[in-house]
Amino acid sequence: MTGASFHLADLNNELKKQGQLYLEFLRVPDLSTGLYVLEAGASDPQEPHTEDEVYIVMKGKAKISVANEIYPVTVGSVVYVQANIEHRFFDIEERLEVLVFFAPAEYSKK
Repeated sequence: MTGASFHLADLNNELKKQGQLYLEFLRVPDLSTGLYVLEAGASDPQEPHTEDEVYIVMKGKAKISVANEIYPVTVGSVVYVQANIEHRFFDIEERLEVLVFFAPAEYSKK
């Protein structure tokens, strides 16, 4: 693959169709990317990942805990999480739509 293009509306539609919280839409050996959506008031069930990751908040308002730190997140927030570190979103006040980038690709270091 030399390139690809995606649209958030299409990704949201596919995620809704699948009935999941996370949709991986790009995967190459050194990177994977997905859309993660949590509704207002939801609990974040994720566990630490084996790769570094970056979150970019596209919509919503919440907080994220990363190890012992707590950060408020809103549209435009960018959060880095080191591999194998406990983290999760909480106090989700508005539907949260987050682009997630794993490097290398998610679970490639299992």
